[in-house]
Amino acid sequence: MPIQASLFPDAPPSGDHPPGFRYTPDLIDGEEERWLAAGIAALPLKPFEFHGYLANRRVVSFGYRYDYARRAVAAAPDVPSFLLDLRARVAAWAGVAPDDFRQLLINEYAPGAGIGWHRDKPQFGLVAGVSLLSPATLRFRRREADDWRRAAAPLAPRSVYLLAGEARSVWEHSIIEGDALRYSVTFRTLA
Repeated sequence: MPIQASLFPDAPPSGDHPPGFRYTPDLIDGEEERWLAAGIAALPLKPFEFHGYLANRRVVSFGYRYDYARRAVAAAPDVPSFLLDLRARVAAWAGVAPDDFRQLLINEYAPGAGIGWHRDKPQFGLVAGVSLLSPATLRFRRREADDWRRAAAPLAPRSVYLLAGEARSVWEHSIIEGDALRYSVTFRTLA
């Protein structure tokens, strides 16, 4: 194990990651993961729609949602009570108050589903995500001169990551298609 990773347990697992990216494995245990996944499976997830196209992932938002037609944040249902403890734990880890996470987005990635290159909308601030059920790879890229600088971070089930600073505002990110069901619980502050 590299000495830096052993001295800084919140360091990314490997590689050269964007400033502002933070990662910690095992935020929750396996029993909590199964309980959360069962609650999420019962939510009204719908195919993600973007300008008339349906993605191969399903989503549901709470607190606020992004309205692509209006290009604005809009009200969404309140955060379900079974997710409040997770929000509090992620907030404590990120160093913010639980109520600072005003938006919660759940993505259901069926086998073969991923998400393309993007930056979260500028109406949102910090972005923290918890991975459930199966691993994923979070990729980063940043335009430099005539090429792209790239990095990747494996996301283990039950782990948490944070996008702040350059990782949030300068770098794009994407999720590689997986081969098993995965839930991503994303918490966002408002900008």
